[in-house]
Amino acid sequence: MQPILRLEDVSWRRREQTILSNITWTVQPGEHWAIIGVNGSGKTSLLHLVTGYEWPSSGRIEVLGEVFGRCDLRELRKSIGWVSVALADRFAAHHGSDPVLDVVVSGRHASIGLYEDPTPEDLARATHLIEQFGLSHRRTHAFGLLSQGERQRALLARAFLAQPPLLILDEPCTGLDLPARERFLDALADATAAEDAPTLLYVTHHPEEVLPLFTHALLLRDGRVLAAGPKHQVITDERLSDALGIRVAVTWYNDRPWVRVVR
Repeated sequence: MQPILRLEDVSWRRREQTILSNITWTVQPGEHWAIIGVNGSGKTSLLHLVTGYEWPSSGRIEVLGEVFGRCDLRELRKSIGWVSVALADRFAAHHGSDPVLDVVVSGRHASIGLYEDPTPEDLARATHLIEQFGLSHRRTHAFGLLSQGERQRALLARAFLAQPPLLILDEPCTGLDLPARERFLDALADATAAEDAPTLLYVTHHPEEVLPLFTHALLLRDGRVLAAGPKHQVITDERLSDALGIRVAVTWYNDRPWVRVVR
């Protein structure tokens, strides 16, 4: 079976600084990965390599069967969904007056803003997703007037509209209070319960966001992979303490890891 992505001995250097070093990582169909590390560990840089916005200094990258250097990255990116606070801020800054429905429909063409007339099918699917993610009461509201949590759920609906085989979530719960975070995570869990759900790559520095739906975890520190594999084998006291640079203890509850600092 063809892997969703495969990185073989990938390194990335910018000027004289090594950002990522000797990354070897494979994601198979049916797996959902949490990527965990502190700020500056290389999480977002890894995503930029996976999506082709940065080019590796060495190594080989294959995503959705396409080998970098032999494919059109612009076309490949249309098959990769993306949700992040930075994307929400970009929409708010440049298309803040657009109604939520338009923002969700824009996912059909992976555009920032809606530049083509949507089809009735697109509108129907967008309306269904808006309802699924608990935003029916916001459908005609301007995106810029939404709360941070509502913006993230709207972008989640936008990502699912295009039915991408791969969905990347880059610290999507940053800035959310506890209720908003849990509503977002519940929406994500519900949406990925379908058989045709995309493979998830979920970046966070909060292990408690690793939902039961995630099967695997990758720990990064200083641009290197400390551990990668089934989540219960990776998210352990010792390995997580190493990744975070502070001694912690992990307690699994309802198949989510909860972390406390050990003094």
